[in-house]
Order: sequence, then C-alpha cells, then structure tokens
Amino acid sequence: MHNFPSIISVWYKKNQRDLPWRMTTDPYKIWVSEIILQQTRVNQGINYYIRFIESFPDIKSLAQAKEDDVLKHWQGLGYYSRARNMHVTARHIWNNLNGIFPDNYSDILALKGVGPYTAAIVASIAFGQSCPAVDGNVFRLLARYFGIRESLATGKGKKEFLRVATEIMPAKHPGIHNQAMMEFGALQCTPKSPNCLACPLSLSCYAFNHQSVESFPVKFPKVKQRTRYFYYYFIKSKNRTWLEKRTGNDIWKNLFQFPLLESTTELTDSYLTSFKPHFLEDCPVNLKSISPTIKHVLSHQIILARLIHLETETSCQPGSHYIPIETHSIQLFAIPRLIEKLIEKARIPELNSIYKV
Repeated sequence: MHNFPSIISVWYKKNQRDLPWRMTTDPYKIWVSEIILQQTRVNQGINYYIRFIESFPDIKSLAQAKEDDVLKHWQGLGYYSRARNMHVTARHIWNNLNGIFPDNYSDILALKGVGPYTAAIVASIAFGQSCPAVDGNVFRLLARYFGIRESLATGKGKKEFLRVATEIMPAKHPGIHNQAMMEFGALQCTPKSPNCLACPLSLSCYAFNHQSVESFPVKFPKVKQRTRYFYYYFIKSKNRTWLEKRTGNDIWKNLFQFPLLESTTELTDSYLTSFKPHFLEDCPVNLKSISPTIKHVLSHQIILARLIHLETETSCQPGSHYIPIETHSIQLFAIPRLIEKLIEKARIPELNSIYKV
C-alpha cells in the first residue's frame, strides 16, 4: 500500500491526456472544467470548455453576463442547474468576495453548486491543499484495489472511501495525485474489461488477486424513472413563430421551447390531427406535419416527444406569455437538446435551414 501513490504518479506522467484545463492553476478555470465534467464525458467537454472560457475568461466576465447567454453556451450539456449555479456563484464572488476566488477547501465548498469532490479538486490543484477527491473513477479504483464492499450511495460507504483516500494522499503535490487517481480510473482501471495484465498495481490489487474485478465496485441501487409525454408546437405565421420560457423547478429551467402540451398518456396521430391546444383556441390553423416520436432519457425520467408543425394567420396570438420571434432568430435562444433532436427528425424546411440539418 505504501507504494500506491508513487506507482500512480509514475503511470500518470507517462499516460496523462493533454487536456486544456491541465495547463493552468487558475481556480476559476479549474472550477469551470469540473462543473462541466460533472455529468459530461471528457471528449465532449473539451470543446464546451474552450468555448466557455473564450466567452467568459474570468469571474468578472461570467458575473456580468446575462443568464440567457450563459445558458446558450451551455446548450447541449444538459443538467442546466449547473450553469445557473455557476452564474450565481460568479456573481457572489464578484459582488461579495472582491472578485477573488476562495483559496481554501471549506470556503470553496460553501459556494453554490460545489460539492466535496469539486472543492477538493480546486483546493488541491490551485492551492496545494491535501484534500482527497473521490469521483466515480477514483471510487472504482479504490474499491477494486482495496476490496471495499461498501457502496458510495451510503453514508457508511462515503466515510470509508474518504478514509482510505485520505490515508494514501501524499504530503507533496496533492493536485497531481488527485489528477493521477482520476486518470488511472478513466484509462486503466476502466468500468468494463480493464486490462489488468498491463496494470502496474495488479500484483497488490485485491480484486485482481481474488478474480473478482467485475464485482467491484458495489452497484448503486437503480433510480426509478417516470415517463412523460411532450407535444411541442412549431406555429408558423409568415416569418415568425412563438417560444415560451420554462420556469419553476422542473427540468430545463429558464431555457426556451416551443409552446408545449404535456400529456399523462401517449396521444395518437388521429387525436393530434383533430385536437387544438388551449393556446390556439381562437386561431385558425393548418396542420402541416407531425414528427416521429423522440425518446429522451434523463436520470430520473424518460420523455417521449413530438413536434407538431402548424401554420396560422398573422393576427394570431397564442397567449400573453408566449414570445413572438422571427423564425430565423431561434438559434439565438438557449433551447433543450431534445428540441434540437426533434428539429432534426421533423424535416421542417424553415427550421432545417437554420440548424443546417
């Protein structure tokens, strides 16, 4: 066990990926990268990170940005509460902390949207504090190597993994150690079919020596998902259409969408053909098309969605909270990835030309 950190460190120097956020010790940029990577694969996150930093290179630029602009840059990453929390936190740091990012674990952890793992990463890399960071990759590595049978989903499991991670944390270069642990889990100690014969830790790995690699880590209990049925209406009136902004504490808060009808059950084509939603009761409409159903899976729910294309008269106004816009300007609004997928499937010329489908 005493050689574990040094073996990981040597492996990391030879095998680490060239990632843009590893070129800095700026706590702001490290924080941004970690928030992006919370629910996003590294390969997908790179371009988002680069674009985000280009537009918001520091706390000041993010704090002074409009929320709609921040959400637009986040579009496609999902879990939009991450972006909203980042924006709130940037404003808090700029307005209440003299624009200076906190320099210790406790104060970083107190920031909105920051958990123990992210706080540990920023504190260790940017400020050299010995704070172990346990993400999914580290969790898997520790579980296999030390034979830990506790689940990270339990309080007891969290304490056990934190205890072990703290014990093996070296006094020097804690930031490098944390990154090495995560990288080793991501590239070497992979979730499925890891190449144990090429692993420098295999001789002392509990799971390998007990031929139980696939048994670790202990599985999380499955999350129950509910099914929802979304019917979006692309209402065309000459060169304009309508959007609405999602509010409340539901998914995609503060993102824009086409007028939505949500149903508790799936609606048939014949029903959708003859049905007129409440926001169009006083408008004469012409049905142009109904898209195929798109299945969109989130962590706690499954959404089955369709896009209905209608044409109506210029004088039509669906309702006061619907926003009339020029159709070509829709790309300026932050919309959920689901709607982009619907546009791709619907084959509506007015929208396909905008999104170059």
